[in-house]
Parts: sequence; C-alpha cells; structure tokens
Amino acid sequence: MPSATNEEHEVDEDADNGSRNSTSVSGVTVKPVSNAIRILRYLSQTAAPERAADIARHLQINPSTCFNILRTLVAEEVVEFNPVFKMYTVGLGLAKLANQVMTQGQRIELARPVMEDLAARYQVTMTLWRRMGLDRIVLVSSVVSPAALRIDMPPGQRLPLLMGASGRLFIGQLGWSEEETRKEFEGIHWSRPLSFDTYWREVNRARKRGWAQDDGYFSNGILAIAAPVYDPSGRIAFTLSAVMIRGHYDDDGLDAIGEALRAAGTALTKTLF
Repeated sequence: MPSATNEEHEVDEDADNGSRNSTSVSGVTVKPVSNAIRILRYLSQTAAPERAADIARHLQINPSTCFNILRTLVAEEVVEFNPVFKMYTVGLGLAKLANQVMTQGQRIELARPVMEDLAARYQVTMTLWRRMGLDRIVLVSSVVSPAALRIDMPPGQRLPLLMGASGRLFIGQLGWSEEETRKEFEGIHWSRPLSFDTYWREVNRARKRGWAQDDGYFSNGILAIAAPVYDPSGRIAFTLSAVMIRGHYDDDGLDAIGEALRAAGTALTKTLF
C-alpha cells in the first residue's frame, strides 16, 4: 500500500517514446482517398456550389479523376449534385457522418460513471483506450484515482499497438502470426526486460481469460490491467484499463480487478453501442 502522501505520478505514453520504429506499418498515402478528403474539405469551406472543372482546377486534380471521385461521393450521399446547373455541394450525408462522430464522443462520456465507480472501489486510475490507425492506440478518457498517491494519464496520449495491457488485447484479435508479432515487438522499447516468448504467452492468456496485465514493462513501477469493450460485430473497439502502483495488490486482488474489468467491459459494450 503506498504511503498517504499527496503525490501525483504522470505517465508519459507518447508514441515517440514507446517505439524505436514508429512507421513500421504506417506512412502509406492512397491518392484517391486523399483527393476525396480534399474535395470534401473544399466544398465545406466554399459558400456556393461548384462545378467539377472548377474544383479540379482549384485543387490541381486531374479533371477526369476529380469527376469520378465526385460521382462516387454523390453515390455515398456525402456530396449533392444539381443536374440542372451541373454543380456540387456538400450533402446531408456528411453532416450525418459528423454527427455520428460527435455521438461517439458523447457515448464515451457515458462510460465515466463505470470508470469512476471502479476507480473509487479499487483506488486505481481508470482509462479508456481505442485503436487509432494500423499501429497505435490512443487514450480517449481517464478518471484519476482518489488515492493520495495516484497516477495521472491525460487523454490524447498514444502508444504503439502492442504496448501495455491494452496492447496485449488488441494484438490478440488481429490474427497476426507469431512471426509477424515478433517483428513489431522488436521495434518497441520496454521499461524493463521482456522476452517475446513471455509476451506471446501473456497475449494468449489474455485471450483465454478475457483480460490482460502489464506488470511494469510499459512503465517502470506501474502495473496495468485491461479488459475489452466490443462493438456489435464482436471486434474490440475499446479497452478499459486500471492503472496502479506495482505492489498495491497481491495476485488474488489483481485477479479480482481483472474479473471486475471484464464484467464492466461487457456492460460498456451495451452502453457505447
């Protein structure tokens, strides 16, 4: 049990500090997708409808390519086409899409009561993580432990996909082979020595029992336990993680927290989706 001093430990989880190889599976730009986003951004910023030729000239996109992208965006209802004047404007579908993103943020806030309850019950800092892109996870919500000695983890921090207790959950559902995982594992700097064989066993154990643990490998002196939150398709959308000082709980206590998080993750699946 930590001493009752009014101290706060901030964990820095920026991806730049967590990996020696931060672009192992990122950095690829798909030009048509990039141009589609540029077109949507341009139409959102203009005050009047635009012709395809004008859009192509302004954005320096091949006219034929621009027309085909616009036709696809119209089919997806994020752009509207006026057949009389041959002009394009932002469609209602884009507004609906943006509204769904905002709603997701609101749904994340609905997880706070569950996180606050767990933080108070176990005197731990609670965090909610989601996958971001191909090789990162990002902290989207946190509740600081009410204990005098606590760990502060502000939202927005990023980690390589494999790191921490949450990483062991995400990687367990990607379907990567042992060799593929080993390749990514070798590009990560751990706070204390961790062999790949040990890591791989922990991934498999987490898959079987429904929650994962990182015992000071991500950050020296910090222990984390995480459980998955699934989307309607059965994929891991978020992970719910309890972060604490190592030695705060014995093995039985850690198992109890793991099972509590697993149950909370099941409940949050219904709340967030």
